[in-house]
Amino acid sequence: MTVRAVEAIAAADVVAYHCARHGRSIARSIAAKHIRADHIEERLMYPLTVETTDHPGGYRGALDDFYQEAAARLAAHLDAGRTVAVLAEGDPLFYGSYQHMHKRLAHRYPTEVIPGVTSVSASAARLGEPLVEAEETLTIIPGTLPEEELTARLAAADSAVVMKLGRTFPAVRRALERAGRLADARYVERATMPGERTGRLLDVDPESVPYFSVAVLPSKVAVLTVEPGDVPGQPDGARNPDEAPEQSAAATDTGTTAVPGEVVVVGTGPAGPRWLTPESRGALAAATDLVGYTTYLDRVPEHPGQLRHGSDNKVESERAEFALELARRGRRVAVVSGGDPGVFAMATAVLEVAAEEPYRDVPVRVLPGVTAANAAAAAAGAPLGHDYATISLSDRLKPWEVIAERLRAAVSADLVLALYNPGSRSRTWQVAKARELLLELRAPDTPVVVARDVGGPGESVRVLSLAELDPAEVDMRTLLLIGSSQTRVTDRADGRRLAWTPRRYP
Repeated sequence: MTVRAVEAIAAADVVAYHCARHGRSIARSIAAKHIRADHIEERLMYPLTVETTDHPGGYRGALDDFYQEAAARLAAHLDAGRTVAVLAEGDPLFYGSYQHMHKRLAHRYPTEVIPGVTSVSASAARLGEPLVEAEETLTIIPGTLPEEELTARLAAADSAVVMKLGRTFPAVRRALERAGRLADARYVERATMPGERTGRLLDVDPESVPYFSVAVLPSKVAVLTVEPGDVPGQPDGARNPDEAPEQSAAATDTGTTAVPGEVVVVGTGPAGPRWLTPESRGALAAATDLVGYTTYLDRVPEHPGQLRHGSDNKVESERAEFALELARRGRRVAVVSGGDPGVFAMATAVLEVAAEEPYRDVPVRVLPGVTAANAAAAAAGAPLGHDYATISLSDRLKPWEVIAERLRAAVSADLVLALYNPGSRSRTWQVAKARELLLELRAPDTPVVVARDVGGPGESVRVLSLAELDPAEVDMRTLLLIGSSQTRVTDRADGRRLAWTPRRYP
């Protein structure tokens, strides 16, 4: 308890506290030695906790009636001129019962909320492990969330604390396991109180877990202690895998267990952190090494202790082999790709190399991302609302004759086209050639979406006609969506021009 809390109790006429139907109150037991015989005690007993009720408003209705009645009891003391101290475990406004009194009384009576030590801070202190360091963020999660939601939030978190365990413990444990965080999770029960228990969460018997317990994912900085360093001869400072530190071996006293090396191919979406899925965030945060084209690496949030191996955009196979070699030596490697890694991106390059010796035994996972076609389509309306084809205009890895043949086939099938890699500084004629071919087979007023830097600071999305398309305006950061015969354009009241393709086909 804080000094101010002790002073407040001493000055109060009434001491109030919540409790379950058994009548015991943890908050009162903590403050017991400061409660005098002349204090008026108001025990605010919940009519139910987790059981069902026949109240016409259901569980929430029963609790609302209880809070209203409890607030009225406190208001009677306040109207009589008495000072009331409401006891709360931890901090009064952090998942605390007091907050329901506060919302009903604070606007009517002078109120002081005295902050307390939360179970989050107490648990970290009792574990003796840093909770967050440097640029890490802390996520507080109620264990009562659906298991899928728990998994997503745990996967995306740097550090995390899951509250309200008890009956939710099995789901929380499964979520930690699915998020790949179980080995790092700690368990704290009744922190700083009699019966305190701490340890690795994976060692805890689910039948023994009370409500007043938490799961903790501590700071990763203490685990990832490798100092980054450049190696001469590696592109953009990439480290030579022969000099990459090995994974720590056996479990330590803190319970950190060695994890087998693996490669996870992660898509950043078109523009970085806002487009990352929770699963991708978790994989990036858990990696010891990030490998990728430097521009894409710059989109990934910094995590202390990680090594970054940047390289040029034209060395996909070399980058894939570098990542697999790191993983073969026990590192957890995230290969960073733009958009979706399986759409004209790094997933294929990694799997091609992984099919060869000596990498066939290296675990490889591919995580989906938001691909540029979907991002551009959403910004322009719904031009991909019916069947569509995705074609790359780059002839660096396939001849132009093949591209032209596929364009003709897709147009003949009346598919909407998503054209990737339309142009670059070294490829300047492909868009004009494609436009010429398309105009032979499609009407000049066919809707075209010209989407550049979608999601980025220079985003530009325009809807025009195929006849109006200017190839000189198209570069490598542009994606083209060519409508079908059914694609429509509407001008909205807000000035936006949107394209959409009906789901029904005549």
